[in-house]
Amino acid sequence: MALSANPASLSFEASKRSAKKSDTLFFRSLLESDDKANAIVAPNAAPANTPTMIFVSFFMVLVIYLLNIINPQVFLFFSSYKNQSIMKRIFFIDLDNTIYFTGQNEEQLMGELYRFLENLDLGISQADFQLAKQEMLRTPFLKVAKKYRFNEKVMPEVISYLENRSVTQPLKPSDDYHYIKSLTGRKFIVTAGFPKQQLSKVKMLGIANDFEEVHVVDVSSTNKKERFEMLIDQHQLNKDDILIIGDDAESEIKFGLELGITTFLLDPENLHPNAESTFKGTDLSSLHAVAGQSD
Repeated sequence: MALSANPASLSFEASKRSAKKSDTLFFRSLLESDDKANAIVAPNAAPANTPTMIFVSFFMVLVIYLLNIINPQVFLFFSSYKNQSIMKRIFFIDLDNTIYFTGQNEEQLMGELYRFLENLDLGISQADFQLAKQEMLRTPFLKVAKKYRFNEKVMPEVISYLENRSVTQPLKPSDDYHYIKSLTGRKFIVTAGFPKQQLSKVKMLGIANDFEEVHVVDVSSTNKKERFEMLIDQHQLNKDDILIIGDDAESEIKFGLELGITTFLLDPENLHPNAESTFKGTDLSSLHAVAGQSD
């Protein structure tokens, strides 16, 4: 799905700060384009009606300004689209529910874990356990355990199990993975979880050679923001060249925006309708357009 073919299929969002900054630049570009249009005339053509052109330019600016007040999304679409001239060549990409979907690989990923937990006294009802299992498909385990108040007495045993657990069955990447694989540039996986488990997922997905590096973040002691900063410093990266791709509005997307990096929030189930992100999509079909790499 090319960005120019069906712009309504992709929801563009940006922070209010970037919108204000883009305001002046976008309006100025309209005036500059009009000036250039006036300058390029045939040798025998009549002089351009300068007052009329000034009025038209002013009218266009006024209309867009009013649209920005009435419906900021309209303005943000145009300003974001205009900025696609900056091609992204560096990609920080989440793993779970971005490169692959846990729901499509539930038995391979979660079957043994479910059976292990069923034999423990988690101190919660069966109904809550079923809800917790569903949340484990899209949320880091430790966050789920905290939310549902798993019995603290068994948590050391659970954490030990997870720290030493590997995924041993083949996993299937998402149907959209080819959009990530075909991006031109340097690609880094930045995922949160238990290192042995996360690295085994990459191996079972068969995608290790598609990435320059794989980084697993231990959320109990750090976060993705610190890892992004480390990668930028270590590889001397320009933030303007980076695109962060992920499904977690409160992790990689939030931290990316805080660092002034362009973000793409993958939200196929519209779980984050009000989340801030530079770009947002229900699939990855517009990823090349967002990265400025569309044909």
